[in-house]
Amino acid sequence: MLLSMTGFGEARRQTEKLAAAVEVRAVNNRYLKVTVRGTDPYPMFEPELEKVVRRHVRRGTLLIHVRVERQAEPAGLALNTAALVTYLRQVRAACEEAGTPAFVAPLLAGVLALPGVAPEPVQFGSPPEEEWPVVEKTLEDALTNLDAMRRDEGRAMANDLLLQHRHIAGQLELIQVHVPAVVNEYRQRLLERVRVALTEAGVAINPDHLIREVALFADRTDVAEEVLRLSSHLDQFAEIVRKGEEGAGRKLEFVIQEIGRETNTLGSKAGDVTISRHVVEVKATLEKIREMVQNVE
Repeated sequence: MLLSMTGFGEARRQTEKLAAAVEVRAVNNRYLKVTVRGTDPYPMFEPELEKVVRRHVRRGTLLIHVRVERQAEPAGLALNTAALVTYLRQVRAACEEAGTPAFVAPLLAGVLALPGVAPEPVQFGSPPEEEWPVVEKTLEDALTNLDAMRRDEGRAMANDLLLQHRHIAGQLELIQVHVPAVVNEYRQRLLERVRVALTEAGVAINPDHLIREVALFADRTDVAEEVLRLSSHLDQFAEIVRKGEEGAGRKLEFVIQEIGRETNTLGSKAGDVTISRHVVEVKATLEKIREMVQNVE
């Protein structure tokens, strides 16, 4: 089954000491690129998170947002009482010295916000041992949800790609039907020009020369080899889409390139207006396919 490179997944987990939430957004990219944002220290812990991502995703740009709400430990909540007492005394002394005792109460209300009174939040160099397993599992759940969306979109893309494939195959069948008529039409035009020449100038034409000219034209415009290769590439394209194996996106990109090359050669060799119209239709459809395949993992 094909996998899309775009999608969204989220998950949440709750324990007695923390609540973890992870969101994953994915868009297409030729390579894998992971960006992490959120609660400290996870933006700096990107390599470990990427290891988890690689279990699910091979290509694409992923933005991972990790939010962790930790329950504060009572032992970790402590005011700097020495600094607090010092600030309180200084505020009262300053108000009394200035003769504005009424300002004491309003000023004391903001003492806790002064530097050194309340402890700064703990900065982690790496996730706490008891926290990382919870976040890792939450990320796994979010990636699983992302995979589900990518599979649904991949299934829809596969149906559309096979529909476009059938359209190109239909154009190729029309080309195959018309190819024999190209030489016959050229023969008729050549004979008509010969008749005109004989009528106007009385010029004698050697039948061998006429046959040789038609044979040379048939050889120049022979597209049987291009039609065969193009048909083979189309079969390969459909097989890759139906199987949806690992690396399907890169394989499809290569096959599309080969289909485009054979189509260009066919159009330039045929030298026929009807075939050229079918070639233009194939190229337009191929461009639609190329845009869709850019989003296949």
